[in-house]
Amino acid sequence: MAEILPFAAIRPAVDKAPFVVSRSWDDYLPRDRNAEMRANPFSFLHIIDPGFKFNTALSGVKRHKLVRNRYLEFLEEGILVKEDRPSFYIYQSSRPGFTCRGIFCATSTNSYRQGLIRPHEDTIRRREELFADYLEQVRFNAEPVLLTYPDHPGVAGSISAALDNPPEYHFTTPDRVEHKLWIVSETKTVAAIRDAFREIPALYIADGHHRSASSDLLARRLQEANPSHSGKEPYNYFMSYLIPESQVRIRSFHRLLRELGGMDPASILMQLDAHFRIKPLGAKPFEPAEKHTFSMYMDGAYYELRLRKESQGGDSFRNRLDVHILNDRVLKPVFGITDPRRDQRLAYRYWENPAHELKAEVDSGRFAAGFGMVPATMEEIRQVADSGETMPPKSTFLEPKLRSGLTIYDI
Repeated sequence: MAEILPFAAIRPAVDKAPFVVSRSWDDYLPRDRNAEMRANPFSFLHIIDPGFKFNTALSGVKRHKLVRNRYLEFLEEGILVKEDRPSFYIYQSSRPGFTCRGIFCATSTNSYRQGLIRPHEDTIRRREELFADYLEQVRFNAEPVLLTYPDHPGVAGSISAALDNPPEYHFTTPDRVEHKLWIVSETKTVAAIRDAFREIPALYIADGHHRSASSDLLARRLQEANPSHSGKEPYNYFMSYLIPESQVRIRSFHRLLRELGGMDPASILMQLDAHFRIKPLGAKPFEPAEKHTFSMYMDGAYYELRLRKESQGGDSFRNRLDVHILNDRVLKPVFGITDPRRDQRLAYRYWENPAHELKAEVDSGRFAAGFGMVPATMEEIRQVADSGETMPPKSTFLEPKLRSGLTIYDI
């Protein structure tokens, strides 16, 4: 089992919580982010973008030092407060059609190294190093790693039993998401939750692969620099949000090609015929509903691409995933895309209404073709992680997307 611990969070003062928490930095358009910061002096965005007050874009060590300064200012002004004892934090978010409930805790970098916290995506070493540098300077973790586990009645029962008291926070943000947070600090309840999680063999990274890897890298650095290292220091842990598989929503990232490599549609279709049964669908938007079936839109027309039986399978479970099939049977052999992470011809998009949006992007002239597929399942993601294999970049879009600044872990 992975080690999880309660921790004494830094969190918003109750009356400031609706104003402090923010969406992830990348979720905002620049103009919307700037408008939010101008209107709301309590937004956590002011900590993440400390140069805003100087109308200056900052980077590197200079930015990191000012992030730390803003964080300390929020504490000094009482916008943020420190919990007086280690606690678990049960967080529930609700919007029409989607509710999830999980637990904020500290998770062990040692468990990550031992393979008890399992990834399904590769990370880029340079990004790990940059984020580890950031964490070492600012000394706090405000964006939890999203971890998931197979549904377990004992865990569900232990969490439900902790909800007898009213939540510490209960508010709704302008995007109509309702937020509730319960603080669990009573010794017996904390022990019951930890005991229940001991029955979970492994946890799976749903979102936050680079955050996990960077936290582990930082822990290794600080362990080496600390002659009195005990293993219990805060840097040996990182903040996570644990949620059962049934409450994770998985969507697909669609692929868009900027150009067709000088080929005409007929030539592309003939090459695809080697591995796919192709059905022309005209201009009517189409979204696939079955595994091994893909949508393709180019030159004003949709096509259904259904993988031929003789092209299915392979020695590795990984190679039977639709995201790998699209790479190995379409993008690489037909368009010459051998590195989907870095090839500038390829773009990734997530939409609520993908068939219409994909068509609109291509019809706009910004892209020459687009591809869609059904999303992976949590079972598939778990199998990939258990086998020690990985999925390509942007294989899945997972929800919930967590807020920044709701709970903060001091490193």
